[in-house]
Amino acid sequence: MTSKQGYGPDLTKFLDKRLCVRLNTKKKISGVMIGCDKFMNIVLDHAHEHVGKEVRPLGTSMIRGNSIIMWECLDKVTDIEKVKETKKFR
Repeated sequence: MTSKQGYGPDLTKFLDKRLCVRLNTKKKISGVMIGCDKFMNIVLDHAHEHVGKEVRPLGTSMIRGNSIIMWECLDKVTDIEKVKETKKFR
């Protein structure tokens, strides 16, 4: 049986990239994404919670996808297939 919503987002391009995630509890967490699944659950390594100007270290954290309201990738994301194609023509 297939999902009514189609395919989930392709989050693998964000692996090993720094993310800043805003949660529905008004928390802001940043860290390096080391894992994800089709439900947009993510695992952040070296995570920090930002409360005002204070930064609290969290270590490795798992965040449920349904609590994420916004995220920002802090590193440059490249499409691997495009990189391979441009290297062929050089």
